[in-house]
Amino acid sequence: MIIRQIYEIVRERLNLFPAVALLGPRQVGKTTLAEIVAKEYSSVYLDLEKFEDVEKMSDPGYFLNIHRHKLVILDEIQCIPNLFPLLRGIIDKGRKQGLRNSRFLLLGSASGELLRQSGETLAGRIAYVEMSPLHLLEVGGQSVETLWIRGGFPDSFLAKSERKSIIWRDNFILTYLERDLPRLGARVPVATLPIFNIFAVSDLGQNPIWSISGP
Repeated sequence: MIIRQIYEIVRERLNLFPAVALLGPRQVGKTTLAEIVAKEYSSVYLDLEKFEDVEKMSDPGYFLNIHRHKLVILDEIQCIPNLFPLLRGIIDKGRKQGLRNSRFLLLGSASGELLRQSGETLAGRIAYVEMSPLHLLEVGGQSVETLWIRGGFPDSFLAKSERKSIIWRDNFILTYLERDLPRLGARVPVATLPIFNIFAVSDLGQNPIWSISGP
């Protein structure tokens, strides 16, 4: 396992703020990092893409009583942006009880709307940490060629063969174009997707560090 340098930053922010948002593209390693952080706390993990996890939060006492002293990790927070007012109430009530930090670790893909809603609702209560793909200081100088060819997404970088890395990148790009870009507000016609996919795959071979992580 590659230790991410951002790990210490996340720990520091959790010790200062009741909520920390760890933002970055899919498959960049947010959940893996959260699992490592969770081992240092009494914690509970919820995936907001799973109905059964969302259903647990319908109980008003889930956060206030059952898990009041735990670090609650909420994955795919962009799925339920209207959750922020609830978190604000829980955080403010906890502050009165002396619970001033390490309440929530929010994982999600950054978007203008998500940042606006969380910033307006949780101002002064949340810190943002952006997670990028692997970089040279994390993988070491001996892996510079592999990083350049495969890019910094862990599953691509650590693939057992070049072919498996290419297959992973190809499918990741297609998913990104079909699912994630529309969530960020971009609208790509279905007929145009294959053209974007070919361009992105081609660029991954020449400049993989740039292609998916964005500007």
